Amino acid sequence: MAKFLTNFISYTLYRTVDITVVIPSVTSPECRNNPSHIPKADYPVLYLLHGGMNNHHAWTAYTNVEFFAEERQIAVVMMSGENKSYIDHPGSNMFDSANFFTFLSEELPEFVKAMFPISHRPEDTYVAGLSMGGYGTLVQGFNWPERYRALGVFSGGAMMPGADTGDIRFRPLDMLDNFVAEGKKLPPIYMSCGTEDDMVYEHNLMLKDKLIEAGMDVTWEAVEGYGHEWRFWNNEIEKFLDWIPRTDIYAAQGKRRI
Repeated sequence: MAKFLTNFISYTLYRTVDITVVIPSVTSPECRNNPSHIPKADYPVLYLLHGGMNNHHAWTAYTNVEFFAEERQIAVVMMSGENKSYIDHPGSNMFDSANFFTFLSEELPEFVKAMFPISHRPEDTYVAGLSMGGYGTLVQGFNWPERYRALGVFSGGAMMPGADTGDIRFRPLDMLDNFVAEGKKLPPIYMSCGTEDDMVYEHNLMLKDKLIEAGMDVTWEAVEGYGHEWRFWNNEIEKFLDWIPRTDIYAAQGKRRI
């Protein structure tokens, strides 16, 4: 897997930002068999969101997501949410703004698609996250259901502290009523939580039940013995990558050994 630690000026956040992008690349065994760095097609992509008090390094520091993604031939893009719940905080002026919803939904995909061999097709595009990143995933899914093939919510929730701005775009449960009334559907959702997670387990049960009651396609896993912890999320990101409904040309390879 090729890892790019990328630094660029954001026209949404009005400052320099860092992101991590991992792209499938030639492996050691492949070096002996007509290797090439030219991809057969643009790669499917997962936008992977961290939780509170972390940044774009967290997923690669605490899990084997690079290895899992290399096996499954999928690109992964990770940004820093800065404890802002992946929503817009306009501020008093442009230098005081923290419009992370707009950055994630508009500027970040534009940047990575322009710079890396990443698919532009919604059917090749996924978003997932843990805890605060699970909430950010729901916000993205409810606002842009047509942009994603599937969503992953690990130990997440429908609301985060500081996220109640009064903007309905950032209140997924309130948006759910509108979805039902308008006959809309979310992309398929993989939800999971550890049964010992006293921070969000009961909230996840409530959220799961409401989504299913509303007719959404939800795959739910309650995993015994885990709390709000990286050992759980390391397991869940691999399960999610095996669960996502792939339609890209690399999916036919299955999980390869590297």
